[in-house]
Amino acid sequence: MIGNPLSSWQLWACLSAAFAALTAIFAKIGVEGVGSDFATFVRTIVVVLASGALLAVTGGWQPPGSVPARSWLFLLLSGLGTGASWLCYFRALKLGDASRVAPIDKLSVVLVAVFGAVILGERLSAANWIGVLLIAAGAVLAAWKG
Repeated sequence: MIGNPLSSWQLWACLSAAFAALTAIFAKIGVEGVGSDFATFVRTIVVVLASGALLAVTGGWQPPGSVPARSWLFLLLSGLGTGASWLCYFRALKLGDASRVAPIDKLSVVLVAVFGAVILGERLSAANWIGVLLIAAGAVLAAWKG
């Protein structure tokens, strides 16, 4: 029996990759003629409005007091990391080709594997680590100007 595809992490990860790819293309076009920091600001407003609409539609709002302090801390740190990443990403898109910026940005996949192992204690098999190394090599080769 096939389960509900909407509960598949693989489906959501693939959709994330597709939307991230479109984000790079749309951002590269959109950053023409505007400052990269302003472009990041506009993108952030859109994300806030879309997230708010999603919460309203799904009824997913939680009272702030129901969120544990530890969760607040790490969600705030994640938000700061996202903001810093977006600012750097838009600056890179302003200066470089989307087809070369995006692969380097995706080195985050490699860093997540390393940080997941070191910080979260996640265990990857030898095959997983080979895959991570291939992602790193692929990102470098894709961004190489030769």
